[in-house]
Amino acid sequence: MAVEFGDGAHAAQRWSARISLASSGAAVVLPLAFAGAAASLLLIATIVAGTALTAAAVWWILTRRGIVRAGAVALAVATPVTVLAIFEAANLLWLVLVCAALWAVAVWTGRTALSSTGATRSAAVPEHEAPAPRRPFLIMNPRSGGGKVGKFGLREKAERLGARVVLLDPDHPCDVAALAREAADDGADLLGVAGGDGTQALVAAVAAERGLPFLVISSGTRNHFAMDLGLDRETPSACLDALTDGVELHVDLGFAGGHPFVNNASFGAYAAVVQSPAYRDDKVRTTLDLLPELLTHERGPLLTATAVTAAGAATVSSADGDTGGAPVTVTGPQALLVSNNPYRTEDPAGLGLRERLDAGVLGVLGVRVDSAAEAAGLLRGRQSAGLTVLTAHRVTVDADRAEIEVGVDGEALTLPTPVECRIEPGALRVRVPRNRPGVPPVQPPLDRRRLRKLAAAVGRTAVARRGHPAP
Repeated sequence: MAVEFGDGAHAAQRWSARISLASSGAAVVLPLAFAGAAASLLLIATIVAGTALTAAAVWWILTRRGIVRAGAVALAVATPVTVLAIFEAANLLWLVLVCAALWAVAVWTGRTALSSTGATRSAAVPEHEAPAPRRPFLIMNPRSGGGKVGKFGLREKAERLGARVVLLDPDHPCDVAALAREAADDGADLLGVAGGDGTQALVAAVAAERGLPFLVISSGTRNHFAMDLGLDRETPSACLDALTDGVELHVDLGFAGGHPFVNNASFGAYAAVVQSPAYRDDKVRTTLDLLPELLTHERGPLLTATAVTAAGAATVSSADGDTGGAPVTVTGPQALLVSNNPYRTEDPAGLGLRERLDAGVLGVLGVRVDSAAEAAGLLRGRQSAGLTVLTAHRVTVDADRAEIEVGVDGEALTLPTPVECRIEPGALRVRVPRNRPGVPPVQPPLDRRRLRKLAAAVGRTAVARRGHPAP
């Protein structure tokens, strides 16, 4: 792929690439220069061993109780402290800190250089012009996100813009989908929600069913869907600007056993934990009490997931490699996440982000860990034998029991097996403000070969000189 250079921005890209290569090179050379080859290998081995032991200790914390868990907690704390003490005793702690800083600079400048060249860009959902709604109908949960509806004056602003607003009473739950259908029957030409993702999904399904635009107001706690739509999560009232100056995004909608989701459906350990009545009052204690039996398969269902595309094939990235177009079966995962379009998994900083919402595929993330060694192996990321990452158009989740717990956009449900997850491409017309912060930029993985080419490129002006165009 040819890249043109010449202006100040391109010069900055080249220098970013050079700084990245110089920093990573220095991080390799410094240990050899100050500690020698043998000590450098020992340093690396100590870091790797300490990281793996810490990961194993975390696994024991999650799967054991009593004195074993207490010992695992002590080990998880003592291991990194011991590693640092070893380096300090060898007068190498400063070297570790400097190398860590150099690697951080190398990654940051390398990604800056690569993302600036257009090698990787965010796949934005196309915008569609559409007339402003005349009879918008909005459902608002006053307790959502710690009371953001009242804090940001969402009801008052919406009513000033001509919307009909219904405030939910958390002490008297109601069927929000029925409310939305009734509003559509009364002539509403837009449905919207200021609340959590679970409530948004229910109303979104009605909007898709009736062919109406849907408005997302980022008044929830996490606002994952709003984030991927590029909405302003700090100022929820800005989302209401879509009522007067907005565009439409046509995005996909997921379903799990007939229940809609805008984010994901989770199966296994997490889905079982959130079913506990004690979870909302004490999340940490409830999780630690329930996880040991769930992760060791002493409690909970034995899951089996089969993922296929519409044509009968799946795209898979796991330790097993390419499946050659055959359906993929994931057996016995402790946790399984089926998402409306895949989440980024190549980088821990990207977890929870989706590059696009209109790819027409489900993302599937399965985790199976049966020992402390396999838990430590998860540090390998996508190459871990315990991690399966794939995309598909349909996912069927079965179990060794008639019903299983499912978390659908954070809402705890119990569904009969098998549970079929599917996606409806472009089913949802989401109305968003024309001006919004935007989807977080995609940070590309480091490509050393491209970095070297970029760093070695000779800057030339992009303007033709003496009748010769710049290469």
